[in-house]
Amino acid sequence: MSLAQHFIELRKRLFISAAAITVGAIIGFIASDFILDAMMDPINKIAEARNATLNFGTITGSFDLKMQIAIYTGLIISSPIWLWQIWAFIIPGMTRKEKQYGFGFFFAAIPLFFIGCIAGWFVLPHIVEILTGFAPDDTSAVTDAKQYFDFVLKLVFAVGIAFVLPVFIVLLNFVGFLSAAAIIKGWRWAILAITLFTAIATPAADVMSMFLLAIPMVFLYFVAYGIAWLHDRRLARRTGALSPVTE
Repeated sequence: MSLAQHFIELRKRLFISAAAITVGAIIGFIASDFILDAMMDPINKIAEARNATLNFGTITGSFDLKMQIAIYTGLIISSPIWLWQIWAFIIPGMTRKEKQYGFGFFFAAIPLFFIGCIAGWFVLPHIVEILTGFAPDDTSAVTDAKQYFDFVLKLVFAVGIAFVLPVFIVLLNFVGFLSAAAIIKGWRWAILAITLFTAIATPAADVMSMFLLAIPMVFLYFVAYGIAWLHDRRLARRTGALSPVTE
């Protein structure tokens, strides 16, 4: 393809991505009240025991928040489409092996990311409860709505990305950057890091939520090791360093 043809192809991919994000944002704007009510549920539960509410500090604060919710909802809803458009634009320049690795990473990372986001949403009420619990009993928990939304978004996305990391570990193994032996050698540090992450993400008083979040992350880590081990073993057989096992 010539340079002009590349720009035409890029314009086509960007137009499809923008259209998908726009449609998703419209859906997000329509559903913004429902999403905001769901986000306020932890605040409402705190309000049963003490004065707690969300605060809009400016005249346009509520509208700005609805627009922010709509845009992020559009990005999330349309993510399979615009991610695929990015992938479809760069795939012609890849080798066959790179395409195989890329496809595997793409189709494994997307569902794991959404599962992680769901897990982050599950622990959100506990985190809000413990953080607001540090305030004295005779005070009110008046939270800025925009800051609260940013907090929720960062938490949910952080847990979602954490669930994708095992897929990234497998990708590093497949490209030859990280061996299975190195992955299993650092399992103690990995479990410690996962435990610290889940301990921060969940209140110390709620050990069950901590384990419910840590167990699947540890499981995914060892699944990543298992896949890397099988890949290294197959590669060793192919190069003649390991003879086939006969029964």
